[in-house]
Amino acid sequence: MNIGSLNKRINLECETRVSDGMGGTINSWREMAADVAAAIWPVSASERVQQMGTTMTISHRIRIRYRSDIRTSWRIKFKDRYFDIVSLINPNMESRILDIMAKEAA
Repeated sequence: MNIGSLNKRINLECETRVSDGMGGTINSWREMAADVAAAIWPVSASERVQQMGTTMTISHRIRIRYRSDIRTSWRIKFKDRYFDIVSLINPNMESRILDIMAKEAA
Protein backbone atom coordinates (compact mmCIF):
# COMPACT_ATOMS: atom_id res chain seq x y z
CA MET A 1 0.00 0.00 0.00
CA ASN A 2 1.31 3.40 -0.95
CA ILE A 3 0.88 5.55 2.17
CA GLY A 4 0.87 8.69 0.02
CA SER A 5 -2.44 7.64 -1.52
CA LEU A 6 -4.18 7.97 1.87
CA ASN A 7 -4.43 11.73 1.43
CA LYS A 8 -7.98 12.37 2.68
CA ARG A 9 -9.13 12.66 6.31
CA ILE A 10 -12.40 11.00 7.32
CA ASN A 11 -14.37 10.45 10.51
CA LEU A 12 -16.06 7.16 11.41
CA GLU A 13 -19.44 7.48 13.13
CA CYS A 14 -21.91 5.04 14.68
CA GLU A 15 -25.61 5.55 15.27
CA THR A 16 -26.72 5.75 18.89
CA ARG A 17 -29.95 6.39 20.72
CA VAL A 18 -30.08 9.43 22.96
CA SER A 19 -32.79 10.28 25.47
CA ASP A 20 -34.99 13.15 24.34
CA GLY A 21 -35.78 14.11 27.95
CA MET A 22 -39.45 13.20 27.59
CA GLY A 23 -39.24 9.43 27.98
CA GLY A 24 -38.38 8.70 24.36
CA THR A 25 -35.23 8.43 22.34
CA ILE A 26 -33.86 9.99 19.19
CA ASN A 27 -31.20 8.62 16.87
CA SER A 28 -27.91 10.49 16.82
CA TRP A 29 -24.46 9.88 15.34
CA ARG A 30 -21.42 9.56 17.62
CA GLU A 31 -17.87 9.92 16.39
CA MET A 32 -15.92 6.71 16.90
CA ALA A 33 -12.68 7.73 15.19
CA ALA A 34 -11.57 11.14 13.93
CA ASP A 35 -9.01 12.18 11.36
CA VAL A 36 -8.52 8.71 9.83
CA ALA A 37 -6.24 8.70 6.77
CA ALA A 38 -8.10 7.43 3.70
CA ALA A 39 -8.18 7.24 -0.08
CA ILE A 40 -11.54 7.68 -1.81
CA TRP A 41 -12.41 6.57 -5.33
CA PRO A 42 -15.79 6.83 -7.08
CA VAL A 43 -16.81 3.41 -8.40
CA SER A 44 -20.17 3.91 -10.08
CA ALA A 45 -23.13 6.24 -10.39
CA SER A 46 -26.74 5.55 -11.31
CA GLU A 47 -29.73 7.76 -11.78
CA ARG A 48 -33.35 6.70 -11.27
CA VAL A 49 -36.67 8.44 -11.77
CA GLN A 50 -38.76 7.76 -8.70
CA GLN A 51 -41.97 9.36 -7.49
CA MET A 52 -41.87 12.41 -9.74
CA GLY A 53 -38.19 13.06 -8.98
CA THR A 54 -34.75 11.92 -9.90
CA THR A 55 -32.60 9.94 -7.47
CA MET A 56 -28.83 9.66 -7.87
CA THR A 57 -26.81 6.89 -6.21
CA ILE A 58 -23.03 7.16 -6.16
CA SER A 59 -20.86 4.28 -4.96
CA HIS A 60 -17.35 4.74 -3.62
CA ARG A 61 -14.43 2.61 -2.51
CA ILE A 62 -12.71 4.01 0.56
CA ARG A 63 -9.37 2.55 1.66
CA ILE A 64 -7.97 2.94 5.18
CA ARG A 65 -5.44 1.15 7.33
CA TYR A 66 -6.95 -2.03 8.79
CA ARG A 67 -9.22 -1.68 11.82
CA SER A 68 -11.13 -4.56 13.40
CA ASP A 69 -13.75 -2.40 15.13
CA ILE A 70 -15.63 -1.02 12.09
CA ARG A 71 -19.20 -2.24 11.48
CA THR A 72 -21.44 -1.98 8.42
CA SER A 73 -23.96 -0.07 10.54
CA TRP A 74 -21.51 2.84 10.81
CA ARG A 75 -21.11 5.72 8.38
CA ILE A 76 -18.23 7.79 7.11
CA LYS A 77 -18.06 11.57 7.15
CA PHE A 78 -15.77 13.32 4.68
CA LYS A 79 -15.97 17.12 4.89
CA ASP A 80 -19.71 17.83 4.43
CA ARG A 81 -20.47 14.47 2.74
CA TYR A 82 -21.71 11.24 4.34
CA PHE A 83 -21.26 7.67 3.12
CA ASP A 84 -23.25 4.64 4.29
CA ILE A 85 -21.05 1.55 4.60
CA VAL A 86 -22.24 -1.32 2.41
CA SER A 87 -19.43 -3.84 2.89
CA LEU A 88 -15.98 -4.24 4.40
CA ILE A 89 -13.23 -6.03 2.48
CA ASN A 90 -9.94 -7.23 3.99
CA PRO A 91 -7.86 -7.88 0.81
CA ASN A 92 -6.03 -11.23 0.92
CA MET A 93 -7.02 -11.54 4.60
CA GLU A 94 -3.76 -9.79 5.52
CA SER A 95 -5.27 -7.28 7.98
CA ARG A 96 -3.11 -4.47 6.59
CA ILE A 97 -5.66 -2.40 4.68
CA LEU A 98 -9.43 -2.25 4.66
CA ASP A 99 -11.47 -1.48 1.55
CA ILE A 100 -14.88 -0.08 2.38
CA MET A 101 -17.59 -0.15 -0.25
CA ALA A 102 -19.97 2.71 0.49
CA LYS A 103 -22.79 4.65 -1.08
CA GLU A 104 -23.14 8.37 -0.71
CA ALA A 105 -26.03 9.28 1.56
CA ALA A 106 -28.53 11.73 0.11
